[in-house]
Amino acid sequence: MTSTLPLRVALVGNPNCGKTALFNQLTGSRQKVANYAGVTVERKAGRLTTPAGRPVQILDLPGTYSLNATSPDEAVTRDVCRGVYKGEPAPDLLISVLAATNLRLHLRFALELRQLGRPMMIVLNMIDAVRKQGLEIDVPRLQAELGVPVVTAIGVKRGGAASIVQALDEPMPPPPAPLPEGTDLHAEIRRLMALCVRRTSTRHPQFDARLDRWVLHPVWGMLILLVLLFIMFQAVFSWAQPFMDLLQNGMDQLGEFVGTLLPEGILRSLIVEGIIAGAGTVIVFLPQILILFLWILALEESGYLPRAAFMLDKLMASAGLSGRSFIPLLSSFACAVPGIMSTRTIQNPRDRMVTILIAPLMTCSARLPVYALLIAAFVPSRTVLGLFNLHGLVLFALYAAGVLSALVVARVLKKRDTAEHPLLMELPSYRVPGLQSLCIELWQRARIFLSRVGTIIVTLSVIMWALSSFPAPPAGAAGPAIDWSLAGRIGHLMLPLFAFIGFNWQICVALIPGLAAREVAVSGLATVYSVGASEGDAATQLAPLLSAHWSLATAFSLLAWYVYAPQCFSTLAVIRRETGSWRLVWVSVAYLFGLAYLASFLTYHITRFFTG
Repeated sequence: MTSTLPLRVALVGNPNCGKTALFNQLTGSRQKVANYAGVTVERKAGRLTTPAGRPVQILDLPGTYSLNATSPDEAVTRDVCRGVYKGEPAPDLLISVLAATNLRLHLRFALELRQLGRPMMIVLNMIDAVRKQGLEIDVPRLQAELGVPVVTAIGVKRGGAASIVQALDEPMPPPPAPLPEGTDLHAEIRRLMALCVRRTSTRHPQFDARLDRWVLHPVWGMLILLVLLFIMFQAVFSWAQPFMDLLQNGMDQLGEFVGTLLPEGILRSLIVEGIIAGAGTVIVFLPQILILFLWILALEESGYLPRAAFMLDKLMASAGLSGRSFIPLLSSFACAVPGIMSTRTIQNPRDRMVTILIAPLMTCSARLPVYALLIAAFVPSRTVLGLFNLHGLVLFALYAAGVLSALVVARVLKKRDTAEHPLLMELPSYRVPGLQSLCIELWQRARIFLSRVGTIIVTLSVIMWALSSFPAPPAGAAGPAIDWSLAGRIGHLMLPLFAFIGFNWQICVALIPGLAAREVAVSGLATVYSVGASEGDAATQLAPLLSAHWSLATAFSLLAWYVYAPQCFSTLAVIRRETGSWRLVWVSVAYLFGLAYLASFLTYHITRFFTG
């Protein structure tokens, strides 16, 4: 009788071996993403059925160069391969994926896996690129020497994993005999390379080497990087805007439609203003998330991202970080949520933690409505030196303040870290990203973002709605309703603390909904000052109103506050999800609040000193 239990397979290999592309080929959309029990390392599992009807469950393990783990994800890979990870059944078969274009490096890890004495199979991925390099790998000879099945694959080509599926229908291979104790792995790799790899063409194209002369050039390479990052920056901000507007309009129309079905009252306000509006604040970021990850995944699969990290390593070293931190920090200019999520590419745990903590200091797009409102209201519209607009210079100064502060904070956080963390990474061969793999990865990221953040944000938005709605003002009460609500009362309670930095109770009230999303502070101010209009119109009406009621010191103090303002709820939720630690959430809130208060205090009193 044939067993119906699925064959448990673990895909394992070095970073940049194309393992995840093969996983996507094998499992398609039949994937489930979660975290391993007790850690925040991502667990990707999928399933397939072979042509012979054999059910297979595939686990995509985090990439690692060795079983000597130096990070949590590498430790997970080591323990799962050994069959000792708690709560994770031992795999029936290890599939070791090797980049055939860099066989000398990747064979070492395969030999380490072989020493475990577990059934295994080797996949030579990117075999097409090997032929283009004028090389030939004697697969039967390599299989005989290693004592395990060896198949070839092309992870980025449709049907490129067919040989793996066919091999899974074969009888389970026996565990390989381990190498004799004391065997020099480097000597064994040299022996295997001499026996199994030969050059078939003297005209080696050296495409990678020629391209790297430009990409890694100290001048041209940096220019290429800046152009690519500029396009990505524009894409995240500009290309996403029509889709964001479409989603926002859709959520607005949904709210209006539901509002027409429900009678006026608390239930309607809860559903429309609390749940639907709360979900809309999350969903509207989805286009930015997908465009950002599309760029990151494409750059990673093309082999360029490690080269970008290499180019920026010296620059980031001035802040105690490595080049891997640059892309997450850059993406945080759009939103800290995708920036923090993209820190998963940082292998060093402390570098990743520091990058997560300083990502909110990058000026996200949600701050722009507040900046635009206050700059328009208090900064004169004139040119400087006949070339530069003063509004633009002030805005640039706000961005620069965030970046410089992030570098200083990173340097302080890394001050105690005396151990050196050199940037050691493989520069893989250039390749064209696979469309199927990109689509699957984007779909997974969309699901993760919506499921991990969306529910939390909706819950917090409902809480904020309740604070702003209850208790209702008494009959005949004058002034805005929010003044009678719990949020309004909290604003008055906050005033003694914030009066030292020039804030009035109206600003304190606006800070409360601004916790859900920073740009909500504009509509919060409009509510407090009884400006009944949409956000864009509110800004137009508020500018002269605020300039008449606020001092210049108060306005500049609020600008300084928003450079460092504690994160919105979505950012806090992502920090909690990505780190698995409430402690880091509170540390982040505390140090940002401290910086914001100090910056506002100094700005307010210095401005008062010079302006009287």
